[in-house]
Amino acid sequence: MNVRRRTLIATALVLGIAAGPVAAAQAAPVPATAPAPAAAGAGGSGSTGSEFTTPPDAAALARAIAGLGARHPDATAALVRVGGTSGVWRGRSGVADIRSGRGAIEDARFRAGSVTKTFTAAVVLQLAAERRLDLDRPVQQYLPGLLPGGPGGFAPVSVRQLLNYTSGLRSADGPGDTFADAYAHRFDVVDPRALIANAVAKGPEFRPGEKQRYSNIHYTVLGVLIEKVTGTTYEKAVSERIFKPLGLRHTSFPSPAQNRIPGPQNRGYQAVAKAGGGSTLVDVTEWNSTSNWAAGDLISTTEDLERFTVALFGGKVVPKAQLEEMFTVPDVRDAESGEHAVETAGMKEFVLADGTVLYGKTGARFGYNTVIGGTRDLSRTLVYSVNSTDAKAEEMNKVAMGIVGAAFAR
Repeated sequence: MNVRRRTLIATALVLGIAAGPVAAAQAAPVPATAPAPAAAGAGGSGSTGSEFTTPPDAAALARAIAGLGARHPDATAALVRVGGTSGVWRGRSGVADIRSGRGAIEDARFRAGSVTKTFTAAVVLQLAAERRLDLDRPVQQYLPGLLPGGPGGFAPVSVRQLLNYTSGLRSADGPGDTFADAYAHRFDVVDPRALIANAVAKGPEFRPGEKQRYSNIHYTVLGVLIEKVTGTTYEKAVSERIFKPLGLRHTSFPSPAQNRIPGPQNRGYQAVAKAGGGSTLVDVTEWNSTSNWAAGDLISTTEDLERFTVALFGGKVVPKAQLEEMFTVPDVRDAESGEHAVETAGMKEFVLADGTVLYGKTGARFGYNTVIGGTRDLSRTLVYSVNSTDAKAEEMNKVAMGIVGAAFAR
């Protein structure tokens, strides 16, 4: 989430905005009234008591996701899980596909996009806790030749600087800047090391540690680092270390040639302008995600991501000493906006106008917007999947913003 999106969310939370005009829900939101289980202590000096003590506003949450479907301007479906020690709410709305109009599937699998980075960061921090790598050590020592030095080359880049996007690496080139370009290449199989080579050939943007610039390339390099240190594939390392111990049975990584989402799914769509005016919805559910790899190719469910979020914040995934990296923003400026950085190792921090501090991660793939996160004390958590019809837009999806506003309203 860029600084502009962060500001929009903060405004929504303060004003208690629900998304857009509200119509009758095509698939009625389903609240859950069961009490939330007690959360494990988040650990760390930043947690000072409970942020939220009253249950989520069920009516506001229901309004935020009402009326979704083929004719909604922003989203065809949404799955929402609000949890924490203060109470629980579950909801779904919209359609599984626009042709049949079937109601949205509650346990649907979806592309979680950059939420993948939180899993990648967690594995790197586990390896640091095991002393199999050192966060302050240059990645060049682990991966010789990957980031060459010399005139115009790279100064030593620490593992920590990859985790918090302060390495100075430039982004790799994609197929183009438009949806049409991306769609034309949606089934391309991309080698992650080719992406790294493309980015490295451009040289550094700035000296390591000077600024922060969010981009996928940092986590593509971390995926290669995980493979080098563990001696196995990135996918197997994450599965053995996170998926299996937490029982994330519906979370997976696609194989290089896999274009489909396994299991039940709410199909994703992109709104594309028509020559004569208006727009049409293009199905973008089938897509190859090798270009995102360790930075963005996770497939999951809201239930699995909620379980992961609670376990992560509770110190059950990453040991508490290393977990601090995920709640620590480096003291640098954002390279684009010039404002103070907001990204941490695998997550981001933003402070609401009322002083509430949230941590979490967003993800965007065509057809799918995802978020995980909440307060550090686990008094309020939020996981959603919104089938946005413009998931890569610069502005935050209005339905998603309404969900966030309702979930964290006081």
